[in-house]
Formats: sequence, C-alpha cells, structure tokens
Amino acid sequence: MKLVIKNTSFIFIGSFDERNVPKTAGFRWDSKAKDWWTADPRIAARLMDVVEMTDNVRAAIVGGIDEKVETAELSRAVDAEIDTPCNPGMEYYGFQKAGIKFASSRAASLIGDEMGIGKTIQAIGVVNDNVDIKRVLIICPASIRINWEKELTKWLVRPMTIGVAVGNDLPIDRDVVVINYDILKRHAEALTAANFDMLIVDESHYIKNMKTQRYTMVQKISEKISRKVFLTGTPIPNRPKEGFAVFQLIDPITFANYWRYAYKFCAAKKGHFGVDDNGASNLNELQTILRESFMIRRLKKDVLTELPTKTRQVITLPENGLSKLVGAEQKKIKEWEAAFKKAQCKVSALSANKDSDEYLKAVRALDSLIRIAFQEMSQVRRETSTAKAPYVVEHVRGLLEEIPKVVVFAHHHAVVDQLMEGLADFNPVRLTGQDGINKKQAAVESFQNDDSVRVFVGSIQAAGVGITLTASSTVVFSELDWVPANMSQAEDRCHRIGQDDNVLIQHVVVDGSIDAKMAALLVAKQRVIDAALDNELEPLDESEIISAILGAKVIAEKAVAKRKADEVVTADMTDDEVADIHLVAQMLAGVCDGAHAIDGAGFNRMDTGFGKSLAILPTITKRQALALRKMCQKYVRQLPADLYERVYG
Repeated sequence: MKLVIKNTSFIFIGSFDERNVPKTAGFRWDSKAKDWWTADPRIAARLMDVVEMTDNVRAAIVGGIDEKVETAELSRAVDAEIDTPCNPGMEYYGFQKAGIKFASSRAASLIGDEMGIGKTIQAIGVVNDNVDIKRVLIICPASIRINWEKELTKWLVRPMTIGVAVGNDLPIDRDVVVINYDILKRHAEALTAANFDMLIVDESHYIKNMKTQRYTMVQKISEKISRKVFLTGTPIPNRPKEGFAVFQLIDPITFANYWRYAYKFCAAKKGHFGVDDNGASNLNELQTILRESFMIRRLKKDVLTELPTKTRQVITLPENGLSKLVGAEQKKIKEWEAAFKKAQCKVSALSANKDSDEYLKAVRALDSLIRIAFQEMSQVRRETSTAKAPYVVEHVRGLLEEIPKVVVFAHHHAVVDQLMEGLADFNPVRLTGQDGINKKQAAVESFQNDDSVRVFVGSIQAAGVGITLTASSTVVFSELDWVPANMSQAEDRCHRIGQDDNVLIQHVVVDGSIDAKMAALLVAKQRVIDAALDNELEPLDESEIISAILGAKVIAEKAVAKRKADEVVTADMTDDEVADIHLVAQMLAGVCDGAHAIDGAGFNRMDTGFGKSLAILPTITKRQALALRKMCQKYVRQLPADLYERVYG
C-alpha cells in the first residue's frame, strides 16, 4: 500500500482486499479512474503511519495541514497589512482590509461577515486590489441594485463603466453589470457568452435551494467565470442543508456529494417518507471545514472597536412598480421650481431697497409659497409611502433571513397596517399613538423576551421614546420624519444600555423620490446631532427642506428678510391683537386631546406641543403671538368667523 500525489489529490494505491483502508480514512472512490482519492491533507494524514509514501508526499500533507490552519486563522482576522487603493477621503477599516486580502488570495471565497460589517465594500476592494479584474458581474436582490451602483461609484478607484439591468434592458457592454436574481433567466445566454473576470453573488442565501430557477441560473453563469466572491450574513441560513448549494458552487471538490454531506452535517436519517435531512450535526467540524477552505466570517462583537456605535445606510429601491408616483412627484417638483423662480426674481428685483413695503411683501409671498409647497409635499410623500410599503416588507423579509429580529418605524397608520399584514408570519407586534399603556408595554415585553416575535412595528413618535428594544440591533425606517431628532430618538430604542452590538439603521427610499433626496440631508443632520449631543435639537426649516428637494437654495436672503418682516409686524401689533391670537390658541387647545386621534378638533400632532405650551401661559409676547398666528391659520374651520376676521383680516 502506498500514497502518491496526482495533480492536487492524494491517491491510494493498493489491492482490492485493502480497499477498507482508504475507505475508513475517508477517501472517495473515483469510478472512472478506478482510484481512491482525497484532496484533504487531514484525511491523507490518517494513513501516514499505515502506508508507504515519499518524503515529498509527506511534506505535502504536513504543508497542506499547516496551510489549512493558517487559512482558518485568517478567516477570523480583524486586521491586515495590505495597500488596497482607495479614493481620497475614503478608508477601509482594518477588518475590511483583512477580508479583501482573504478574498483576493483565492479564486473563490465566501465573505460571511455578520450584517452591517461592510461585505459590499470588501467585495469592491477585491476589484480595486487586482488590476486584472476588468469586467465584473454582480448578482443581487432587486431591492439593492441601486445601492450597489452607489457603492461602486463611491469606492471604485479605476474608471469603470457601471450598468444596472432593468427588465429586458441588459447593459452588457459595461465594465460592471449589476443584475437581480429574478431576471437572470431572460438574460442567461448573453451573460454566459460575456467574458467576465469576476462574479459577485450578494445575499447568496437566496440560492440555498438547488431546485430553484435562481440556483440553476447562477450555477450556469458561475461555471463560466473563474474568480468568484459570494456574500451573505448567514452562511448556513436555517439548517445545514441550506448551505450546501453555495458551498458546492465555491468548492465542488470538498462538497462534491450532497448525501455524504447530509449524513455528516444534517443528521440525515431514513424515515417512513424517505430521508429526513432537516437536522443538524457536527456543526463545529463544518465550520472548521468552511474556514479552512474558503470562508471568512467575523461578528460585530469581534470588530466593535472599529465600528461606530451606529451605522446609517440609505437603501434605495428601484422605482419599478412605483414609476407613476415618482413621475407625479417629479412633476410637482417642476411646478414648485417654476413658482419659486418667479417669486425669487421678484424678491431680487426689489432687493435694492430691503426696507420697502413691496420688498417685504414679496418676501412674505415667497414664505407663503414655501409653506404651501411643504404641505403639498407631505401629501405626496404619504401616497408614495403607502405604495412603497410592500417593497419595504420584501426588504425586511430579506433581513430576517440573516438576523433574528428587526425594528421597523413608520409615520402613517396606514403604512403600519400594511407592514403588519405583510410580515404577519414573523409574529409582529405594533405600537402607535392609538395604543394604550398596557398594550404598549405588552408589545415591548413580547418583542424583548419572546424569540417567536421577530418584528416590532412602531410609529416614529409614539414608539420613539420611553421604551427599550435592545432585542434587535437593526432598525428600518419605512418613512422619514422631518425632525432629525425624532429619528435619532427612535434609533435609540435599540441603542441603549444592554445593547452590545453596533446598531445598523436603514432608511428605505425609492430612487428618484422626494424621500430619496431628503434622506441624505436628514442623515447628515443626525451626524451633527451625534457629534454635539449637548446642542439643542431643532427641526429642519421648511425652506431648508424645499431647498434640498429642488437642489438649490430657494432664497439666499430669506432669513435676514424674514426677521425684518417679522420685526415690522410685531412693532405694529397691539395688545388687543396679541390677546386675540392667544385666544385662538386657547380655543384650539381646549378641544385638543393631545392629537391622539384625527378628529378635526384642536391642534394636529405636529402643532399640539407648541400650541398647548403657549395656550396655558397667562400672557404671551409679540414674537410668540406672531409664531402662533402663522401656525394657527390652517385651523380656519374650527374658529368663529368674527375671531378669525379680527386675527387674519
């Protein structure tokens, strides 16, 4: 009996009567070559004291085992000495450098880091690290195609063209092609014919079932591309059997036979209805094989010293299915642009004499236009948010493939209802302003303590204060709030004492929508809040919001001119006028239940805090009266005609 090396495999040579020796050691039988073989040096090492072998074979076994041990260590690395090129102002974390180095050193790899560590950035880093990679195909879920485009634009250091496939449109001539799983079949011929240097398969647990069309398409494409990087936060999604499909695509030699894998790692056993392979066994050994072969995986707790306490992401959904609503928003934006341009021209023409009545009147007209546009914008956003809810549900369902629990915040009750319905099979709980204290507490306790309750759906304001939701370290905003502080407070339900993880916060927006334009501004404001925690938290100014939507300042002199206009108004305001305005606030506050219900009585939710705080004062100042006068004009239907006439004329 002896052991030899052929290519990269160890071959057992012996008689038929000696076949149990390699079989017992774990060698495989090649029916075509009529050989017992293994590519695993650990298995070959089991015969080192049993069969003859040359010094070269012995050295190959020892060296192979040492290499596997080293690979396993690298699979947990949180830093690396590597000079991967990076754009000015950008920088890789140490653990991301380790991931780039690991994946760059092998033809096929699996980056299995926990969600929120930056698998996308590491995959792009592999492209940056190797100038021979000139064409890349990226396969991902539809909901993150636009995200990939944005990250590629931000992180690629070479001038590579980027194309995102949409429906029947496949930009096959681009250097980097991003395509979602669902349309692979219609483009399979073109994709397999193209010469890609690298394949990136994101959220690879989407192809965990080998019987699906998704898997078949990825397998066919994968065979044509030599370098591969698979990304997933859950290398073994729910059961070991669900990992085999991806493992085989990455390493078809180690994972050549499913049933051998199933009996070893899925506790497979024969039953009355065939083989039950839904179990789990020898998981430590499976993890060792993965780490020694092709998988790098770090948890957030392993790299928390480098991660910020909060990581915010803007998840941009493609406008597919929502194009009409996005189109309506764009039409509105053009209308506002035209109106603002006309109003601004008038202000500019009169700006030579800023104390004139005509100039102040023009500024007030522009101010009024801003408020009207803001109110119209709120209505438009509500319609888009309602239509977007099913796509948010799909995104959250994808997250729940990777993590045990998610907190989802919304603004409108209709959106909360849709989220609850769409995520019903994850046993969600809800908390809105319509819920009493007992129901609120029950929802929080269930989410915190019951493993079967995997989703918490809450309204930003009602669920954004006074509760603890540290059972999850992932927050998804289905809608945005104009007040950055409100979103920060909502985030902090998960970012509290008892939370050991970095908190990942995602704002889900539709490409081209108003919210997509607003998200960057709001997240930037939150960063300022984070950096100066002792500063007073203020809502965004209406003109600042309009400016962000239009992409330019609506008026450069607005703040100065507005103050001058206010000074003129307050200087002429009589005590009787102040008393009448105070009476308006007192009447609205008197029928207001705190805006817990939309009943057309009293202040709305946005105004109730400020309105009631001034209504209860014995007297108010002229500046307070001016602020109330502006705020209360919208409540004309609730006020006596004579009082309204006295206040507003």
